[in-house]
Amino acid sequence: MKLERDFYLGDTLDLGKRLLGKVIVTNKNGITTRARIVETECYIGPYDKAAHSYGGKRNGRCEVQYKEGGYVYIYMIYGMYYCFNIVTAKKDMPESVLIRAAEPIDGIDEMKKRRKTNNIKNLLNGPGKLTMALGITKEDYGKDLCGDEIYIEDDGYELSQEDIEESKRINIDYAEEAKDFLWRFTIKENDFLSVKKKKSST
Repeated sequence: MKLERDFYLGDTLDLGKRLLGKVIVTNKNGITTRARIVETECYIGPYDKAAHSYGGKRNGRCEVQYKEGGYVYIYMIYGMYYCFNIVTAKKDMPESVLIRAAEPIDGIDEMKKRRKTNNIKNLLNGPGKLTMALGITKEDYGKDLCGDEIYIEDDGYELSQEDIEESKRINIDYAEEAKDFLWRFTIKENDFLSVKKKKSST
């Protein structure tokens, strides 16, 4: 079942958890791919120094974040990889959830072709890998997740609170106190995470 607009209008930190287990669907050039979300990060612009819209910044790429929830926010990292974000909350509240990793479900052969790898666990275990595998590009910026080209569905997969782990977000050491916010949410011990929890040496 495709998620409707109301789902995306809720509290962003809650949505970061609720999106875990949901399925990203892309329909590109007649090819459908589906992948289950296993890792998210939340960004809350008004007071989050890691967010592109921190302090109410609105120009350029940030503009779509000021729409109501349920739109696609795309940006580039390292000058070569695109990241897929979901705009959340109500209109004029610049908040979003980055989808960092997912588990492939359907269209796996196409994902392998796009990523040029046969390693299934390496297909979507990072935000740049995820967009490549699912065929998501800068052209998807601003698209409506209530449409048919990219959307999120609920296929009945269930998680309990015990299945969800909270941790610090990745690669935001510049963000002062915000680097310590526990706004990264993962399905505990999932094989497809971008960064796995380090095991204790003791």
